[in-house]
Amino acid sequence: MKKHPHILSVLLLAFVFFTSCKSTKRIASGEANLDLSAKQLIKANAKQSPEFKTLQARLKISYSSEDDEQTHSVTFRLKKDEVIWINSAFSVIRAMITPEKVSFYNKLDNTFFEGDYKYLSDLLGTELDFEKVQNLLLGETIFSLNDDDYSVSIIDDLYVLQPKKQQKLFEIFYILSPLHFKVKSQQISQPSDFRHLQIDYLTYQEVNKQPFPENIKIIAVEANKEMIATLEFKSVSLNEDLRFPFSIPSGFDEIKLK
Repeated sequence: MKKHPHILSVLLLAFVFFTSCKSTKRIASGEANLDLSAKQLIKANAKQSPEFKTLQARLKISYSSEDDEQTHSVTFRLKKDEVIWINSAFSVIRAMITPEKVSFYNKLDNTFFEGDYKYLSDLLGTELDFEKVQNLLLGETIFSLNDDDYSVSIIDDLYVLQPKKQQKLFEIFYILSPLHFKVKSQQISQPSDFRHLQIDYLTYQEVNKQPFPENIKIIAVEANKEMIATLEFKSVSLNEDLRFPFSIPSGFDEIKLK
C-alpha cells in the first residue's frame, strides 16, 4: 500500500482560526475573575460561543511526526453544523467533511478517500464526529459541558474543569481562561491504551466582536508515537455566500485505510 502522509496534514482537522486586518484584534487583556462556581463558569463559557452561518479563511497547517514533516496553506470554509471544506492551490488537494462522511482527493497521485470518521478518530486518538471536530476548531469543548456534572479548581490562575465522575475508559480536563472564559486547553487521556490528546489554544482574537481561536497546537500521543500540528487562520470573513464544490475526479484510485 502506498503511504499518504499528506492526508494527515490536510485532514488533521484540528484547525481554526483567523485574523482579519480590519475586524480582528487579539484578546489578551481584561480582569481575571477566579470566583465562579462550576455552573457559573460553564454559563460564562457558553455566552462566548460564536454565532455565524459561514466562515472563510486562509489556514496554515504545520504537521510533524517521527517520519514526516509538512506545512500547507489552504483555503478553509465552514458552514456551521453542515460542512467543512479545505482546498489547496490549484485544487490539487481538496477535502470535505460533513456529518455523514469524510472525503478527500489528491491530484498529485490520482487517489481519493471516502469513508466515516474512523480515520480521524484513529489519528487523534479519540472518537470523533462532525460536531466534535467543529467544536475543536471553534475553541469549544469537544464534549458538551451540559452533559455532565463538573467540579472546578484553580491552578496557576486558570480554571480547571473536570467531570465529578470520570469515565472508565478516558479522562477529560478542560482549562479555561478567567479573562474571557474560553478554553485554553482541553485534554483527553485513555491510560489503558496509552493515548493522550491535548489541544492548546495559544491565542484568541476578536472577529466581529466575537472571540475565536487564533493559533492552535494539537498533540496526539499513542504509546511511543507523537503527532504535533499547529494551525493558524488568517484573512477571515464571516457570513458570506460560499460554495463548497466537491466531486472525485474519474479514474482516481481509492485509498483503503487499515
